[in-house]
Amino acid sequence: MDSPRQALPEQDQPQASINADHYGWLPIREIARLTGVNAVTLRAWERRYGLIVPHRTPKGHRLYSAEHVQRVQGILTWLNRGVSVSQVKLLIDRPQPPTAAPESDWDALRQTLQHAISELAERRVDEMFNQAMSLYPPRTLCEQLLLPLLAALEERWQGQFGAQLERVFFYSWLRSKLGARLYHNNRQLNGVPILLINQSDLPLEPHLWLTAWLISSADCPVEVFDWPLPVGELALACEYLKPRAVLLYSSKSLNVAQLPRLLNNIACPIVLTGPAVRIHCAELSASVREIPELTLTRDPIAAQVALQRLGLI
Repeated sequence: MDSPRQALPEQDQPQASINADHYGWLPIREIARLTGVNAVTLRAWERRYGLIVPHRTPKGHRLYSAEHVQRVQGILTWLNRGVSVSQVKLLIDRPQPPTAAPESDWDALRQTLQHAISELAERRVDEMFNQAMSLYPPRTLCEQLLLPLLAALEERWQGQFGAQLERVFFYSWLRSKLGARLYHNNRQLNGVPILLINQSDLPLEPHLWLTAWLISSADCPVEVFDWPLPVGELALACEYLKPRAVLLYSSKSLNVAQLPRLLNNIACPIVLTGPAVRIHCAELSASVREIPELTLTRDPIAAQVALQRLGLI
């Protein structure tokens, strides 16, 4: 599958002679930057569904207007409400106050993925995910597909024979898939990274990798340490990497009393995310007063939003 940040095809590269900005037209890379929807997805929306029809120069270059930007934002609004991309055109071209939420294809896709996971069918899982990635931005995929899928799988795996087999299969695939995207993105991005650490001493944490993917999709380098660091070594890692922020993920209970020692001598913003925040809600609220740099979030999307609010991505 095409990478979101690969070199754009010849017909999408704006020529200097076009002077698009002077006439209010935007090249595809600029509309991607403004909306957060990568060029691969914009082209897929155009080819498959006619959602976006850009202006074409005589040489075939795509150019977009401010109205196109508003249309993309409208499309994202419907996608974030759970509407599948195949239904958006009718809704956006004939806007009506809906009496009920439109039926969605997300449930069917989740069920199909669950079935493929139960059969350890890696190729089918990969093909379905690749297709979804070509049509939806990462945040929409997390909200509408991956987070609900993970919750449904955890519920299904309770006490089921073969649950650990399925869990290891899917979590290993997810880490490999998203880890490859992080590696590819990191090779193309400049600047200091965000340091993301698995603080829960559990391997293959899926929400940790979703968090890393969301941050990376915002054009921010991410260094993932998939195991906790002892007191003192976190500060050493920060001395070497000089990260723009440290993000600690934990799905387990923590020794909250040790947090001030662990985070001592960390000069950058710190975000703690994951179920541990809910487990230690009251204690961590007190820690925030002790550690002004500390921000608390509960899931990958909230972590991404917090980093954006802090101006870090």
